[in-house]
Amino acid sequence: MQFNFNSSEPLYLQVAAQIENAIFLGSFAANEQIPSTTEISRDFKINPATVLKGMNILVNDGLIEKKRGLGMFVLADAQEKIRVKRQNEFFHDYIQKMIVEARNLGLGKEAVISLVEKGFGEK
Repeated sequence: MQFNFNSSEPLYLQVAAQIENAIFLGSFAANEQIPSTTEISRDFKINPATVLKGMNILVNDGLIEKKRGLGMFVLADAQEKIRVKRQNEFFHDYIQKMIVEARNLGLGKEAVISLVEKGFGEK
């Protein structure tokens, strides 16, 4: 994990994003324990309350769960939930904006598909 202490993004959001990304990429598998609040705060010199605030976002998102006395664990469907969330974000952040710009440029659906295929090295 890497944190940018000079970023305008709050550290607790960075904590949540880093752990979420690790789950998505398989660094933390389903049902696996993630590092404790204490470990992360000690290793990265972050206030434990800040780390916990980031972890609570993931609990609320249904990605990790706290097992009393044992720690935080990745839920079985966490990776799939993240994939669906990211696909929705991709559509909203990129595809919808691309379609608006394509229309502004006078490009039709086939022209856009052709450009996408070109980007993938097809055709």
